[in-house]
Amino acid sequence: MLSIYQILQLLLQVLFYIIMIQAIASWLIAFNVINTRNDFVRQLLYALDRITAPIYRPIRRIMPDFGGLDFSPMVVILIIIILQRILLPNLFLPLIAGQSA
Repeated sequence: MLSIYQILQLLLQVLFYIIMIQAIASWLIAFNVINTRNDFVRQLLYALDRITAPIYRPIRRIMPDFGGLDFSPMVVILIIIILQRILLPNLFLPLIAGQSA
């Protein structure tokens, strides 16, 4: 059970970093720091969008329209933090402690 817990924690951490990279890249594009005409940048943004779009889609359906602002990455990050710090430890650590006893 400990290994499943660690794998889930790792996957959530990787997802957190992917979302942060996408958010920072979108800011850099908005302020014309990086250019989307560069093939590498365009492919990186496309890959990040393909990874995160299925995660954002249900949240975007629920949230009201804020014009040009997209708060779905912030909501996903909050969900990840809640999963990592509250739900997963409360689900797995009693099971792990019960196995070692």
